[in-house]
Amino acid sequence: MRAKICGITDIETARAALSRGADMLGFHIELNHARNPVATEKVAEIISQLPETCTPVLVTSVTDPERIIELVRQTGVKAVQMHADIEGMRKIKSALPNIKLFKVVNVFDEGAIGEAKGYEGVANALVLDTGNKANGQQGGTGKTHDWDISKKIVESVSVPIILAGGLNPDNVAEAVKKVHPYGVDVNSGVSNPDGTKNLEKVKLFVERAKHK
Repeated sequence: MRAKICGITDIETARAALSRGADMLGFHIELNHARNPVATEKVAEIISQLPETCTPVLVTSVTDPERIIELVRQTGVKAVQMHADIEGMRKIKSALPNIKLFKVVNVFDEGAIGEAKGYEGVANALVLDTGNKANGQQGGTGKTHDWDISKKIVESVSVPIILAGGLNPDNVAEAVKKVHPYGVDVNSGVSNPDGTKNLEKVKLFVERAKHK
């Protein structure tokens, strides 16, 4: 089980999250509706101080492959969580063959199963998140979706699944037990009202996700 803590904005929080068992750290760059936006230069500075065992992830709404390639090179991330289409993803993979591509799939209904299957062969992992059709928000809503559908996606596709959307220390163990994902992703569920990370919640989230 891999745990991804999203919305990292400084090196102190990054190190604290890693010391509490996080495997991946998410950085919001050019992300619509971002709660924790951070400048490209700041992300590069943070990543330069992280251990090799950590997987820093660019989380972005950018769909232009050239811009994504530029951001990856500027920051030094090892993975990109994105909304780009298959053609764009292939362009990124061609330019950056060592970068992991995490494709976001919004789980509104069972149509997400077919959508998820369409990314096999190009995505390194799929992030199942909760979108908001009303305002076009693609993830980061802080709300859960139908985990029965997420479970069907896990059973239907051959790429690793990272479960996101409304997870927190109180429901992550149940989510993992039901869905059996490769990893879990959290931001607001381990954050304080001001957007900073609640490190006790980070610790509990990781422990419960990994059944420690």
